[in-house]
Amino acid sequence: MIKIDETFIETISQKAKSSSRLRMNYNYHPQLDDLLQRMLNAMEPGTYIQPHKHQDPDKTEVFFCLRGKIAVVEFSNEGKIIDFIILDTQSGNYACEIPPRTWHTVISLEIGSVAYEIKNGPYNPIDDKNFASWAPKEGHESCAAYLQSVIEKLIVNN
Repeated sequence: MIKIDETFIETISQKAKSSSRLRMNYNYHPQLDDLLQRMLNAMEPGTYIQPHKHQDPDKTEVFFCLRGKIAVVEFSNEGKIIDFIILDTQSGNYACEIPPRTWHTVISLEIGSVAYEIKNGPYNPIDDKNFASWAPKEGHESCAAYLQSVIEKLIVNN
């Protein structure tokens, strides 16, 4: 039995806080070629995940909020926000599923946020994600401003 308890979540969360990317994964799948990828994603506010989609190969992705607040945002092909949910166990928004070929990002809105993610495998870094050309690449100086602009749009529409 694999157990996910507060102690383990806190351990992964602390690793995210000390990471330069402000996030940390913990994989439950033993191999990257497993057909079902299962992982914890600990994320801190300010971490930037470039909007992307899973296409060729198509993959469905599911996020469950275990702790904190996490926004999952869907975009049009032009980069306009078309839907979002703020996952938060306190509000009763526990999870969401992103279909294949859907532009999306995940944003930590609270310190210590942790999601459980399930995604079709196998994982191959070469074709796992198709990154949006209309959003800055991770590490670019404009990432923080872009992230803030998305968050502000969510607040206005929430």
